[in-house]
Amino acid sequence: MKPPLVTFLAFLAASLPSAVTAQSRPSEKPNLILILCDNLGYGDTAPFGSNLHRTPNLERMAREGMKLTHLYSASGVCTPSRAALMTGLYPKRVGLHMNATGGPVLHPVSPIGLNPDEVTVAEVLKERGYATGIIGKWHLGDQPDFLPTRQGFDSYWGIPYSDDMTPRPGSPNPPLPLMRNETVIEAPVDRNELTRRETEEAIRFIRQHKERPFFLYIPQAMPGSTTAPFASAAFRGKSKNGPWGDAVEELDWSVGEILGALQREGLDDRTLVIWTSDNGAPRRDPAQGSNLPLGGWGYSTAEGGMRVPGIARWPKQIPAGTVSAELITLMDMLPTFAFLAGANRSGPRPFDGKNIWPILAGRPDARSPHKAFYYYYLDQLQAVRSGPWKLCLPLSRRRTFGKVENVPLRLYDVIQDPAEARDVAAAHPDVVRALEALAAEARRDIGDADQPGVGQRPPGRVANPQPVLLRPREAGR
Repeated sequence: MKPPLVTFLAFLAASLPSAVTAQSRPSEKPNLILILCDNLGYGDTAPFGSNLHRTPNLERMAREGMKLTHLYSASGVCTPSRAALMTGLYPKRVGLHMNATGGPVLHPVSPIGLNPDEVTVAEVLKERGYATGIIGKWHLGDQPDFLPTRQGFDSYWGIPYSDDMTPRPGSPNPPLPLMRNETVIEAPVDRNELTRRETEEAIRFIRQHKERPFFLYIPQAMPGSTTAPFASAAFRGKSKNGPWGDAVEELDWSVGEILGALQREGLDDRTLVIWTSDNGAPRRDPAQGSNLPLGGWGYSTAEGGMRVPGIARWPKQIPAGTVSAELITLMDMLPTFAFLAGANRSGPRPFDGKNIWPILAGRPDARSPHKAFYYYYLDQLQAVRSGPWKLCLPLSRRRTFGKVENVPLRLYDVIQDPAEARDVAAAHPDVVRALEALAAEARRDIGDADQPGVGQRPPGRVANPQPVLLRPREAGR
């Protein structure tokens, strides 16, 4: 049963570091915008090293804000990454580390989804008087109980799962639906127009809610899971990198349009905008996205799979032109936003995200609040990071997207060696032992393959899932 929000919000004050006091919080509740790209690689934009894609608006955002160079998703694939962002918890805690048949992401007409008993960032902020909206790809369940409008969002416009989950030979997927709240308004939706229309909806939301604090979550559908990303006519065929580059450059345009709307509405100095990706770019042949200088690809626990680009901008609050290399995670968004909204949120349940406002505010003594960060693929703990050190655990059946392999123990300094090219385990046995002890803690609490953790909970589940196209229209939701 979902704990009462009043009780749920009352716990953070005792758990916050002593340096994070009410006096360190900005006096006015900010508007909060979180832009989440889909499968965008760490090295796909100019602020993070791309010489291939034109991304002037993200370059501007980085000049006016803070680059986050050690920001991690909690998974290398879509559904678990988004579940962690919404709840501030590792996806294995909330039962969305895999789908109902043991695969990595939810598919259309899934019987499971984000459990309504979990408390989401939208619910926490709504309790503090925020208008809450989501525009884009949800991917946490397409059944009514799992939709955003049942998880704290006042409004929803977007697709309920990945853009490539469409009808094709051997697949029972229905036409890709576009939804407003709980009603399908188009099927199939034109994927070429998604980024443009998401941007228009975002600007409309900003205008409609400019008189009160708002939380706008924009999980954009592109570059997407498909092997052929989509872009509107203004961008199609214009980049140096085919459809992937076209999609990236339109996503950059979208950022510029959203920042421009904030300025026009007089909201620039009152709005925190965070831009990031749900996981790294997947491997394609030939390559499309880039995770350089990180090693590996999306859909894995390599750095390139789970370390994501991030930029935070809030004029006069976040120091301009700065870079943070502190280890932070997408799970930190919930407690950080809650802190800024004055919610003082924690809870009686295990909670993995931390308030990272001191880091974003550029405090010189601010350090990562994470003793450890855990890399899971499905239910399997594959690596642990603490400080600069990443220990890849020895596994006889290490699972990666589409294959199983035998791997030895390896230790990397991922600050000096982000490509994970130099195993230094033999030179640092003390570090290895310390990280093995942290891994043992995770196995007891969060769990591991064939080893349930004491902190795990089940996903939401329905008995007879139905395609969204077959459900009756639910006007007014």
